[in-house]
Amino acid sequence: MNAPIDVSFFARAAKPISSYRPYWAKRFGVAPFLPMSRAEMEQLGWDSCDIILVTGDAYVDHPSFGMSVVGRVLEAQGFRVGIIAQPDWTSAEAFKALGRPNLFWGVTAGNMDSMINRYTADRKIRSDDAYTPGDEGGKRPDRAAIVYSQRCREAFKDVPIVLGGIEGSLRRIAHYDYWSDKVRRSVVVDSKCDLLLYGNAERALVEVAHRIAAREPIEQITDVRGTAFVRRPGDPTAAGWIEIDSTEVDTPGRVDSHINPYLTTSEQAQAQGQSCAKEEGGAEVAEVNPAIQTLKFLPNPALQGKGRLKVPLRERSVIRLPSYEQVKSDAVLYAHANRVLHLETNPGNARALVQAHGEGATARDVWINPPPIPLTTAEMDFVFDLPYARSPHPAYADEHGRHDGATKIPAWEMIRFSVNIMRGCFGGCTFCSITEHEGRIIQSRSEDSIIKEVEDIRDKVEGFTGVVSDLGGPTANMYRLGCKSPEIEAACRKPSCVYPGICSNLHTDHGPLIKIYRRARALRGIKKILIGSGLRYDLAVKSPEYVKELVQHHVGGYLKIAPEHTEGGPLSKMMKPGIGSYDRFKQLFEKFSEEAGKKQYLIPYFIAAHPGTSDEDMMNLAIWLKKNGFRADQVQTFYPSPMATATAMYHTNLNPLKGIHRDERAERVDIVRGEKRRRLHKAFLRYHDPNNWPLLREALKAMGRADLIGNGKQHLIPTFQPMTDGAYQSARRKNSTPVAKGNGAPGKGRLLTQHTGLPPRETGAGKRKPR
Repeated sequence: MNAPIDVSFFARAAKPISSYRPYWAKRFGVAPFLPMSRAEMEQLGWDSCDIILVTGDAYVDHPSFGMSVVGRVLEAQGFRVGIIAQPDWTSAEAFKALGRPNLFWGVTAGNMDSMINRYTADRKIRSDDAYTPGDEGGKRPDRAAIVYSQRCREAFKDVPIVLGGIEGSLRRIAHYDYWSDKVRRSVVVDSKCDLLLYGNAERALVEVAHRIAAREPIEQITDVRGTAFVRRPGDPTAAGWIEIDSTEVDTPGRVDSHINPYLTTSEQAQAQGQSCAKEEGGAEVAEVNPAIQTLKFLPNPALQGKGRLKVPLRERSVIRLPSYEQVKSDAVLYAHANRVLHLETNPGNARALVQAHGEGATARDVWINPPPIPLTTAEMDFVFDLPYARSPHPAYADEHGRHDGATKIPAWEMIRFSVNIMRGCFGGCTFCSITEHEGRIIQSRSEDSIIKEVEDIRDKVEGFTGVVSDLGGPTANMYRLGCKSPEIEAACRKPSCVYPGICSNLHTDHGPLIKIYRRARALRGIKKILIGSGLRYDLAVKSPEYVKELVQHHVGGYLKIAPEHTEGGPLSKMMKPGIGSYDRFKQLFEKFSEEAGKKQYLIPYFIAAHPGTSDEDMMNLAIWLKKNGFRADQVQTFYPSPMATATAMYHTNLNPLKGIHRDERAERVDIVRGEKRRRLHKAFLRYHDPNNWPLLREALKAMGRADLIGNGKQHLIPTFQPMTDGAYQSARRKNSTPVAKGNGAPGKGRLLTQHTGLPPRETGAGKRKPR
């Protein structure tokens, strides 16, 4: 049976984004590209912009770029929208290029957090930027959301600023900042924005835009889900809310005892701390047969809130988190605040949050409304069916009018021939920011909308050779998956639907996805459809038919998956399945590849230095890699992104997944800090690199595992040391290392992988024309 397209509880809960009366400027029609200059505005017949969007990315008019989606959604509401992309932030002049916006500024750092975009996991500056023409680095400032907001305020002081994007989402409360190694204030405070929209914000954005257009002061717009803003003490808009101390959220409430009818009158009285007048008067008490066990009565949770025990209404409750000053100086309170934040993420039951910043005259509260109601399938279709040009803005074209030469934008090239079929992820991996931004509830497009986009790529996108590079999203195989019961989903507070095991209430039917694959590849002009999104293999093994479909028709030589580790310690801190799930998927993968007569290979990815990972864990992972014939070329080191649960572990040495205590009940987490230990964990992943052998020999001896040093097949590293420069050089600048000499066939017992000789993967990009 197919999963339902819409979740009924959420479908009823919000006004459709396509149901608003269009703004008067809709008469100007649709722009081929949203204007980036005054000349373009004049060509469209505009004298001004209603809304100006500022972004740290180059402007690519494609639904995979957040600012393009925001712009087209607002345009569909009738607003005139201009874009200022990657402006010179050293002064306010570049922010005046399109004039004064009539309604508000929309500000984002871009598709990535600006700090993650610019710095490696070792805090080294990157030389490139995939969201910039020519892959050029340095085109956006550090903490771009703050800097852009300041410049917008300088350019036109009285224009409201609405902040959005993933940088705003992940910094909406006081958060640990890896780059400065300290806790920073909410970005709402530091940017001085009027309103922050977090998550995929189409629903909130459309409502806010129409309310501002109706001349409602932005400081009075405090009731929109998915928004955050500053409130001063005594603000009248906060009246009527019931404030709850966050320290009470995880503790049991008061339970009224029930009278046990099997007790004698005197026993009932004693249980209530009273005496029995009848017994005091000398009346005889019936003897109780000790062989008869009395029933024990427990309170009915369904009756809570009825009778004497009053539970505050969730929609009028706000949880008071520890203040910025408290979490900044107290790791236990920081971990506690992080835990509460992640408990309040389900749109069906989340409560508002509030966190104080400052004291005395500077005191103010950052107020965070509950998450936005997810988009229905009809609304997802509305967003993705808008008239995107599916190309970078003409301003980025080279002297030949093309975008695949010196001015190529790598991020666009990567998704140029791909289709996003869904949003959200219920995996809950602690190191990942998808759930914090997009939510746990899967929002899926309709089959017809997806097929229409594939046909548009085939018919309209220059350079298409018949190969669709991806049909996916945050994960490849969560399309149309969700809770079997809308009521259970609305009440659920679990951080993951698939950890420690797959929830019994979760649909795992991949039938709708299989149907899309078959229909898409049957289209005229489509030669191949590859799946490039990360695969949730523990879900995939629940549907062998899906694995067969994937392996026999949609794998281009290799398939990347991410077990992340082999050992239980780090996996439990990641909330990832055990390596046994990988083994089961590998068996199916190899079985169906053999049936199809294809040589195809799995490429597993792993994380080094994740919280909870010991040196022994990394050693065991290295042994597993060698045993299975893998030589990892790219090494992924844990990167503490703002607000992630794993980042809270990194900062506090505590595990928010287990509850937070100040005593021995708290679970302490082993954190990999310091350059030398991080280098060691990366070295274990690249055990085959001679540059790493001296460090590994030293570590293995210190760990009492010198038996792994030797020149036999059973050894991890050899005793000899060739001449090396001692530096790490990635052999994989593109998507593959050079093909091995000969026929490239692996030796017996050894897997051929992308890193040991697979040819480059086809992406569907056309060959560059000679000049």
